[in-house]
Amino acid sequence: MSIATPSRSAEISPDSSASYRGPLAVVTTLFFMWGFLTCLNDILVPHLKPIFDLNYTEVMLIQFAFFGAYFLFSIPSAKVVDWIGYQRSMVVGLLTMGVGAFLFVPAASAPSFPLFLVALIVLAAGITCLQVAANPYVTVLGKPETASSRLNLTQAFNSLGTFLAPFFGGLLILSAAPKAMEEIRAMAPDALQAYRLQEAATVKTPYVGLGIALVVLAAAIGSFKLPKIPQAQRKVGEKVNDSIWKHPNLIFGAIGIFVYVGAEVAIGSFLVNYFSQPEIGGMTEKLAAGFVALYWGGAMVGRFFGSALLSGARALQMGLASVAGALLFLIASWTGTHVATQGHSGIAAIPWLIVAVLVAARPLFALITAAAAVLAIIAALRGGHLVAKTGLLLGICAICAAALVATSMLSTGQAAMWSIILVGFFNSIMFPSIFTLGVAELGPLTGDGSGIMIMAIVGGAIIPLAQGAIADRVGIHHAFFLPVVCYLYIVFFALSGSKPNSERHARS
Repeated sequence: MSIATPSRSAEISPDSSASYRGPLAVVTTLFFMWGFLTCLNDILVPHLKPIFDLNYTEVMLIQFAFFGAYFLFSIPSAKVVDWIGYQRSMVVGLLTMGVGAFLFVPAASAPSFPLFLVALIVLAAGITCLQVAANPYVTVLGKPETASSRLNLTQAFNSLGTFLAPFFGGLLILSAAPKAMEEIRAMAPDALQAYRLQEAATVKTPYVGLGIALVVLAAAIGSFKLPKIPQAQRKVGEKVNDSIWKHPNLIFGAIGIFVYVGAEVAIGSFLVNYFSQPEIGGMTEKLAAGFVALYWGGAMVGRFFGSALLSGARALQMGLASVAGALLFLIASWTGTHVATQGHSGIAAIPWLIVAVLVAARPLFALITAAAAVLAIIAALRGGHLVAKTGLLLGICAICAAALVATSMLSTGQAAMWSIILVGFFNSIMFPSIFTLGVAELGPLTGDGSGIMIMAIVGGAIIPLAQGAIADRVGIHHAFFLPVVCYLYIVFFALSGSKPNSERHARS
């Protein structure tokens, strides 16, 4: 079933022997860009909070505006895909994102918090269109049995963007020595306005640069020959003898996306403020931003693990990964000892931030070492090859994430810090796995199902706002019980709610 797509696109069946590596690599760049831009919100939250004197509930309007756009624009984006095809929809999404990035200039020049929210809504509208087109495109760009592995691999590069964004934002946006809230409130009106102008202006250069990069990327995607996937596309106005509401795995999956994105964003949004608490880390916001990168970096590493497991991990690969993790742990330990004895005077700001985060990342390297070693042993016992079931792997990760968040709530200091950071590693495979299981067996309804799934990303607007309201009342430390509830639902979806119709009907 074909739809209007660029005439230069090649029509290729996903069951053919043609290589999809080129198209997959091109689309992967899109995952990187929207991950990078989405994670910059975690830097905007602590940056704009003191500038506009916002409480936790008010500052979470940043995430509410951004992720609320998914709810508003997902279904229209699905119609755009039906109308102009996957490739042109990706170009439209990138150009819309570019407009949103450029809107940060007038928002900072005012400066106006409502204008910042408008810019975020436009930016998120473009990302929504991009996600509605790119996620199902990757899912059907190849054999169905390796769909989860492909989406996990592309999402790993999305996590690379989220890993790099906190460093980028921390260095270019967050002030090296921000004023305390009491100082800001004591300023005269003229001085306060001048301070707001100065602090808000730090977002201009980064977002203008990103806007230019998005426009260039849109031109590149538009000129590339991406293959058509006709059996996963639908003609406008065409009758299909099926309904998305007849697929329970889609409905349960949409709820799963809602709670997963909500939990992930709620955790990430509060980390800078959380690590700044005296009983947790007592660190500056700029240094805390580097630790936020470890949360997203763990997700990146986990997605590479997940992609390997879902496509078939070999004992040798996992053994090498374990060795690499052990070497990084030893390097980080040696670096920490060296810095402790020699100090860091004379080290530039950027290298020092990298060194500090490398040293602090030892628990993450230890987790990578242990996980890879265990998987290598299991693979060796199973003949040197290990293939994980998507639902089972998703359930295990959700249980581990819930346990780690609960541990952070019940502890303080380094234990609280690292238990919440390591949640990122187990978050890794959740979105691509939930998405793949949710759109399974939809056929020509894949685009519409994708619209429903992407619309559910509105959880990133609702749950952080709710957690902000809870944090204003009971404190940021104990407000994390909300993500625990979210992860418990994902356990249900993974083990029961994700079964497609073929499996449900076979059992009945």
